[in-house]
Amino acid sequence: MIAVDTNILARFYVDDAADPEAARQRPIAERLMREGTGVLVTVTVLLEFAWVLRGFYGFETEDSARAIEHLIGLPNVTVEDWPAVLEAVRLYREGLDFADALHVSRAGQCERFYTFDDRKFARRATKLGVVPAVQVP
Repeated sequence: MIAVDTNILARFYVDDAADPEAARQRPIAERLMREGTGVLVTVTVLLEFAWVLRGFYGFETEDSARAIEHLIGLPNVTVEDWPAVLEAVRLYREGLDFADALHVSRAGQCERFYTFDDRKFARRATKLGVVPAVQVP
């Protein structure tokens, strides 16, 4: 099994004609992701990947959510804690920031998830009935 970094995923999912390195790197990324006997994508890489898709490439919520779901569905790819990732994708589509959704979905065994400054996150999570409850102390 191999593990991949965010930039491998970005090259696999984004055909960036404006980047001269893309022409060289994209075929390598495609080979690694499609032909590898086992590919591990850690939660931290996935979190960064979602940020790169939205923040750098300007993907809309639905497009980045579909990319993550596609990644989970690849037969030779193992996404760390994929049930929590799928829950995070669901919450992301419902209006939570992907990072917040992933944080709270991975804390499912807890009774509460506290945050100091993110009242918007707490309000949206409450509206969605997220478990654990998100609260500002």
